[in-house]
Amino acid sequence: FNANSNALFYQEMAKALSGGAKGMVLDLRNNPGGYLEVAVDLAGWFVPKGSVVVSEKGRGDTVVQEFKANGNGALADFPVVVLMNGGSASASEILAGALRDIRKTKLIGETSFGKGTVQQLESLRDGSSVKITVARWVLPDGGILEKGGLKPDVEVKLSDDEIKNKKDSQLDEAVKVLRSEITNK
Repeated sequence: FNANSNALFYQEMAKALSGGAKGMVLDLRNNPGGYLEVAVDLAGWFVPKGSVVVSEKGRGDTVVQEFKANGNGALADFPVVVLMNGGSASASEILAGALRDIRKTKLIGETSFGKGTVQQLESLRDGSSVKITVARWVLPDGGILEKGGLKPDVEVKLSDDEIKNKKDSQLDEAVKVLRSEITNK
């Protein structure tokens, strides 16, 4: 979720669609996040324009700001499942949570990290600094990420043997769920 993500996503989607892709496994495993704006922009491909992707709530649950999808929604009806695990955090959780809440996208894998706070860096007189949590991210359905992360719809844990033997039962399950969604579309 960096400054190049939107352009790279567009290029890869154009290739996939011109190649006849009928669905997508969005693999957000071990993605620590990045820029919030990129997550909101990417969500704009999948959800209707104007949909609230995430809200920033401060003390007393006061809404500080709502971040709304501003894309073209070109993939709003395109079958998608999301892969995630304990390394999926912050912006990747926001995108996964928004897709789940707005369009009922299935989350496959393991519970995400749960990074859902907005922090501000404050300088101190002695030259040191401290990060202060000033708000939290709230998903469209009201879910709060830092309270346990996102739970998958289909939990699949990778065993040490699978990792050692380069097998990926999470990806296998994601493809199975995606095929079912394509067939039932």
